[in-house]
Amino acid sequence: MPRARSQQVSLSDTPFYHCISRCVRRAFLCGEDVVTGKSFEHRRGWIEARILFLAKIFSIDVCAYAVMSNHLHLVLHVDDKQAKNWSIFTWMSLIIFFGQNWARNTLASSKA
Repeated sequence: MPRARSQQVSLSDTPFYHCISRCVRRAFLCGEDVVTGKSFEHRRGWIEARILFLAKIFSIDVCAYAVMSNHLHLVLHVDDKQAKNWSIFTWMSLIIFFGQNWARNTLASSKA
C-alpha cells in the first residue's frame, strides 16, 4: 500500500536518499535489447543530462547516480536550508516553467 511522502522522508533523520526507478514490461532504458537487437544507448546521455538539469533547479544535490539498462539509481541529498530560503517568486517560476512544458507536451502529443 502506498505511503504518503511525509511518512517516507524525514530530513531530521537523514537528508540522504537512495532512489530507484525501474522500467516495466522488459522495456530498455538504455543499452542493447538482446531480444530485438535494438540499441537504446543514446538515451544514457539524455537521462544523465536531465538528472543534472533537475538537480540545478531543485534543492537537491546528486551525490551519485548509475543509469543501467532497465533501471537507474540516484543517491540524493536534500538541501533543506536552500529550499527554506526560496522566495515565493522562486516557487512561482518553477510552477510556471514546468506548467508550460507540461501544457506544450500535452498539446503536442494530442496532435500526433
